[in-house]
Amino acid sequence: MQPVKVWDWPTRLGHWILAISFIVAYLTAESERWRLVHVTSGCAVLGIVLFRLVWGFIGSHYARFSEFVTSPMQALSYLTAYLPGAHRPTHYLGHNPAGGWSVLLLLLGAGLAAITGLLAYHFSDLKRIGEVHEWLSNAALAMVGVHLLGVMVSSWAHKENLVKSMVTGSKNGSAGKGISSTHILAAGVMLVWTLAVVYFLR
Repeated sequence: MQPVKVWDWPTRLGHWILAISFIVAYLTAESERWRLVHVTSGCAVLGIVLFRLVWGFIGSHYARFSEFVTSPMQALSYLTAYLPGAHRPTHYLGHNPAGGWSVLLLLLGAGLAAITGLLAYHFSDLKRIGEVHEWLSNAALAMVGVHLLGVMVSSWAHKENLVKSMVTGSKNGSAGKGISSTHILAAGVMLVWTLAVVYFLR
């Protein structure tokens, strides 16, 4: 076992920009003074989500949906391995089955919250959309909480620092299992795309 590259630059950078943008948007939701910051952060969330959906099909190995999206039964089987007396949960170099579903739900929740927020902002007379936006934002926040809990439990079970790996891009694995490129140019494309989404939708 040795450090190998698992997470490319677009995945890592997108992860942290999405997290920060969502937190800023959530904290400024009730303030008229910070309304522009709220909308800008929401647009950034949407930009990152849209890019991540595309990157899930054309990105590096561990970033692709085909690598980490499994059946619900596989995710449930993985989770039951954490029950007392169960066998040790299988270690995955990329996302584990439960983590894969967490990624999908977070992208879906954050994306829908951003879309309904934009509709509520540009069509303020649609009050029902505003209510849906608020509900989706709270639901997405709950998903973030579950995701963080999963990160802590998985880090403890497998004796690895998943937060650190999302910063460095590396995890301990077998030689030859890492990705060949971290796609730094694609990260630049992601940033330009996100800025364009913010500019045109805000």
